[in-house]
Amino acid sequence: MNIHEHQAKALLAKFGVPVLKGGVAFSVDEAVKAAENLGGPVWVVKAQIHAGGRGKAGGVKVVKSLDEVRKSAGEILGKTLVTNQTGPEGKVVRRLYIEDGCQIAKEFYMSLLLDRSLGRVAVLASAEGGVDIEQVAEQSPEKIIHITIDPDLGLTPEQLDTFTAGLGLEGKPAKEARKVLRSLYQAYVELDATLIEVNPLVLTGDGHIVLLDAKMSFDDNALFRHPDVAKLRDEAEEDPMERKAKEHGLSYIKLSGEIGCMVNGAGLAMATMDIIKLKGSAPANFLDVGGGADTETVTEAFKIILSDAAVKGILVNIFGGIMRCDVIAEGIIAAAKEAHIHVPLVVRLAGTNVEKGREILAGSGLNIIPADDLNDAAEKVVAAVKGWQN
Repeated sequence: MNIHEHQAKALLAKFGVPVLKGGVAFSVDEAVKAAENLGGPVWVVKAQIHAGGRGKAGGVKVVKSLDEVRKSAGEILGKTLVTNQTGPEGKVVRRLYIEDGCQIAKEFYMSLLLDRSLGRVAVLASAEGGVDIEQVAEQSPEKIIHITIDPDLGLTPEQLDTFTAGLGLEGKPAKEARKVLRSLYQAYVELDATLIEVNPLVLTGDGHIVLLDAKMSFDDNALFRHPDVAKLRDEAEEDPMERKAKEHGLSYIKLSGEIGCMVNGAGLAMATMDIIKLKGSAPANFLDVGGGADTETVTEAFKIILSDAAVKGILVNIFGGIMRCDVIAEGIIAAAKEAHIHVPLVVRLAGTNVEKGREILAGSGLNIIPADDLNDAAEKVVAAVKGWQN
């Protein structure tokens, strides 16, 4: 789950992380009121969306009067921002964050994320802040500080020294930066975060370290431990189909291809998408119905897939382990009838009672294309889509 910048800063402030004062606004009048409460004389009007690159897209304005606050708020609210993280469709700005301005002496980049290869939290940092870190990593990888944290030891003095030295900080700013990193690590662990990204972290004109931006993501599976964090979910920022899928216990991620994939198990989903690409097409989604899918779940899965106008064919790839293939087949037939499938449908079943499942599908009277294995299924759905389109 992702949250907005202003929410991330409010959470991190509870851990002692230094942030500037600000106020959230859902209208132009609220933006002006927030600016009045801050006092000025300089404010920053920031679009709040779940994506980076807002400044380059015109979603961040530095202003020096309340009239400019009103003007900038009116321009940004309701605007569709297209950044390198939103995709071409962009995101509509529904809220703003009005923040105190500050004098910036130096900008840095830092983030905490999970290094899955080591099973540890990693810190990435660079003295090249305020820019796309991907460019820095590609063009000047030596400028990236990479620290992995042993969960038993936590951040060591040596690692903190590496962090501040890599940013070129000394004296009081270095001391403050060390404290910031310790606090961010504490927040990351205690809140079950998956990402904390700060770009930029800044050294102010008067020599202090402050977070000028903050992005946080959390492990959905751990939200039951953090009801205060779960309340911060902004459903308007989420894909409506992904949101609907969650309501039915489905894992769904929209992609840009033309073949809808219904599978049970994340590994099977990855393999299915890979082989569709190998056969010359592309998946329209990642949709995992899980190991306990029933007729209702499969029906909802079909409806979600078919709601995407880009879908030109569907590949059902199910392995019956605990679930029997005959039960799965009956569910597919019932769901297919209710969902009124109008595109080619290829079904590959494997596992318990697979022969009985295939017999049920064959006798259904529906236009279902059976497949013997995954390779056969991928070839058939790609060919069927090409034939259907022609």
